[in-house]
Amino acid sequence: MVFAGINYLALLLATLAAFVIGAAYYSILGGVWMKAARIKPDDTKMSAMLLVNSIICELIMAIFLAGIIGHLGDGQVTLINGIVSAFFVWLGFVATTLAVNHRYQGFGWNLTFIDGAHWLLVLLAMGAIIGWFGV
Repeated sequence: MVFAGINYLALLLATLAAFVIGAAYYSILGGVWMKAARIKPDDTKMSAMLLVNSIICELIMAIFLAGIIGHLGDGQVTLINGIVSAFFVWLGFVATTLAVNHRYQGFGWNLTFIDGAHWLLVLLAMGAIIGWFGV
């Protein structure tokens, strides 16, 4: 399922993995996360559009991560390089963005660690899948 250098099956699986990881992660840590984010359980409203938004954004993440990994060059799109690239993207862009935004928003480091760990797991899974399947 490769077209124009993009493995669509890898993108689909990476997106699905990200969504499942998020669902499982926040099912387990939902209460702790809501406390850190100062959200009252009675004020939460889950909607289908939130889920659609998550899937679309995770697909975009997978597409761009595949582009970054693909730029490593011929023969360099591997499981290990996918994981390492994903970690660098997380550390250089995601973790730092969360840290800045959460400080300006007045949230504690606990929210940054909870959300940061989620995105680390998501990106590592995406990088592994994309690297394994190839771009």
